[in-house]
Amino acid sequence: MTSLRSARPSIHRCTRLSQRPCQRRTFLPNPFEALNSALPSSSSPPQILTAVRTLPYPSDPVYSIIADVPSYQNFLPYCQRSDITKWSAPDKIYGRRWPSEGILTSGFGGITESFVSRVFCIPGRYVESVGGNTETSLKTDDIAHHLDGEKQGTERRQGENGLLTHLRSKWTIEAIQNDQTQVSLAVEFAFANPMYAALSGGVAPKVAEFMIKAFEKRVQELLDNDPDMIKASLAELDGSRLKR
Repeated sequence: MTSLRSARPSIHRCTRLSQRPCQRRTFLPNPFEALNSALPSSSSPPQILTAVRTLPYPSDPVYSIIADVPSYQNFLPYCQRSDITKWSAPDKIYGRRWPSEGILTSGFGGITESFVSRVFCIPGRYVESVGGNTETSLKTDDIAHHLDGEKQGTERRQGENGLLTHLRSKWTIEAIQNDQTQVSLAVEFAFANPMYAALSGGVAPKVAEFMIKAFEKRVQELLDNDPDMIKASLAELDGSRLKR
């Protein structure tokens, strides 16, 4: 089996003041709703977690695996279900449809929550997901295939206060020399109440590390067992497998 050469993960946790009002994210259901109503509504500043890996595989199959959101439930820690509710229009380069909106169900410490997440894919380069009214950081021209019918989904983004006021995760995939790929993950989040931030202080960095390790293992298992997939382009791939 190919030995997976990985850069030591660089995971930083920091806080900073938000430059704009925090947006609301909807959780269905929210087990903290009663507690939320009893506590002050001021939100905590966003936290940022980052992790980096260098993988000994070409970037196209690595990207396709990361963008395969429906498969997250099969390998990602704490993810119990990952259901896609909307797909993009075909992109202009590969003619592929990409996940555009989904309902993710996560469980941790006896608590299970389902939430709506919007997904934006720039084929071969970025996979970004945002929750609630958090806006994408990607350029509109690059994600035009995701924006068809965007207005119809506006109401689904509105909702009462949830556990988080801000959530964005962004995967950056970059091809480097010798058919290797650098994968970077950045997660931004802000809790609706500072108490939640305090309670999560020792947990959040570990979750980010579990996530990057899970994807690293997933890529290794799939590509080491299917040499043809290693050589495939994005046009020849369908999520975590070759097109039939």
